[in-house]
Amino acid sequence: MIVLILERVPPSLRGELSRWLIEPKTGVFIGKLSAMVRDKLWEKCINSAKAGSVVMVWNYNNEQGFQIKSHGINARSIVDLDGLILIKKLK
Repeated sequence: MIVLILERVPPSLRGELSRWLIEPKTGVFIGKLSAMVRDKLWEKCINSAKAGSVVMVWNYNNEQGFQIKSHGINARSIVDLDGLILIKKLK
């Protein structure tokens, strides 16, 4: 399972992602992909995001059951605290 959250990205990127994932809410994409396709879509997102931001969450074999990464300017940052992923709200 994968969740992609896009903010302030070109509409063409959202259109590209809709070929692979469903968009239940504007800028939020969900689906089940192989790791290779997930990584290719991530590269597409970060190359096309321009001034926008992208957050990706996917299932992973760790204590929390997921992994997360982000790209671009966002109001929150990801903090890895000894393997525990936390979100820090920036001022």
